[in-house]
Amino acid sequence: MTSPLTPSAVPSPAVRWTPRLWGTLLVLCAAMFLDALDVSMVGVALPSIGSDLHLSTSTLQWIVSGYILGYGGLLLLGGRTADLLGRRQVFLVALGVFALASLLGGLVDSGPLLIASRFIKGLSAAFTAPAGLSIITTTFPEGPLRNRALSIYTTCAATGFSMGLVLSGLLTEASWRFTMLLPAPIALLALLAGLRLLPRSAREENHGGYDIPGAVLGTASMLLLVFTVVQAPEAGWASARTLLSFVAVAVLLTAFILVERRSPSPLIRLGVLRSGSQVRAQLGAIAFFGSYVGFQFLTTLYMQSLLGWSALHTALAFLPAGALVAVSSTKVGAIVDRFGTPRLIATGFALMVLGYALFLRVDLDPVYAAVILPSMLLIGAACALVFPSLNIQATNGVEDHEQGMVSGLLNTSVQVGGAIFLAVVTAVVTAGAPAHATPQAVLDSYRPGFMVVTGIAAVGLLITLTGLRSRRTRPSFVVARSTVEEVEEAEAERVAVRD
Repeated sequence: MTSPLTPSAVPSPAVRWTPRLWGTLLVLCAAMFLDALDVSMVGVALPSIGSDLHLSTSTLQWIVSGYILGYGGLLLLGGRTADLLGRRQVFLVALGVFALASLLGGLVDSGPLLIASRFIKGLSAAFTAPAGLSIITTTFPEGPLRNRALSIYTTCAATGFSMGLVLSGLLTEASWRFTMLLPAPIALLALLAGLRLLPRSAREENHGGYDIPGAVLGTASMLLLVFTVVQAPEAGWASARTLLSFVAVAVLLTAFILVERRSPSPLIRLGVLRSGSQVRAQLGAIAFFGSYVGFQFLTTLYMQSLLGWSALHTALAFLPAGALVAVSSTKVGAIVDRFGTPRLIATGFALMVLGYALFLRVDLDPVYAAVILPSMLLIGAACALVFPSLNIQATNGVEDHEQGMVSGLLNTSVQVGGAIFLAVVTAVVTAGAPAHATPQAVLDSYRPGFMVVTGIAAVGLLITLTGLRSRRTRPSFVVARSTVEEVEEAEAERVAVRD
């Protein structure tokens, strides 16, 4: 699944990791860290928020969904905007908006305002995420240097998510407002450092104008898709409202594709998706994040509702997986250089399937070390291998002026996959909810959801395996970690993409 490289992609040996380069990466990692931190912290704080602001369960759900709506709906626009207006400018402005929205979220006293602040934070993340990733891929040459940078970058996401789980348990004990306010000073420091360290990027020249119709249709279709999926469990998957919304999404996406095929400066150049490795990266991202979000949701309910664990206890139960990712992900770049992403992603998905399957053994009195910990370690190892490799795969072999577009597409796949499969898992569990909610009956209703999660990861593994060759490639020489056979495949894909 590695996007193979042509000989022209060989990185210059003169490029070195200067202090300024490290500083640039640190600023970008801080934004990724904040995004992951914010996502994990909010979930634990929801009960306290509901109690303090007197919010219903359905309203609380929108504190999470509002963020997903802004993030998933505007990622395509955010990625292309970074290409057209300049990655540095877009990243810094969006990071400033993120800091202000964090401050607002910690000070408001009403549910609607809190949801609005979450939507604005998601919107700003929709611009910082693809802009930050494209700054990395245009600053670090394709090959070992970029692989190392991306492995560090994705490690910060895992570290932020793990720390958010623990910090939320601690901060919520004092006040849920601290969970909202914490990202603000970190974002401000990253903004000030970014003004000095981030390289200036030229705007795309001769881009043929701005694809306004594509931007409107693409953003509207993604917003409506995420909104429909988030609301479907409550409204009913077979309800007229849900079905009509899906029909409207299909119409908008069809119109979007027609516009993109004719636009001189498309929001997404559809030729990119003629690359098999690119398609596998996008589908892999959907399966990877969709399965993990569903697993985390069900496992959190299981630990807190059935086992009676506290929020902090639950966070610590997840910690081994996050810690394993944080420790090992920085080494993934070197492993990719040696083996390529196809084997790493396939291995990671296999570990993920095994981890989810082992979790099906849980009961109402589990021994953590024997039952839960093995799954957490397998899933952590899987995340350490899959997430950095997907980022490397999706951005390799892509021209600099389209890095923002591809980065936005990858992040869209991640967010939409998470939203869709979380809704599917929720619907499966709700459909099997027992009339008499004994602990054992509730646990039995969770098991089909865990099976769906395992199935999603298994589909990701099958998609990945289609990118592996049935015979071993010739190890005659390596060009930026791609074998001669991979380079030849890349040239054929590049010709197809140009057509």
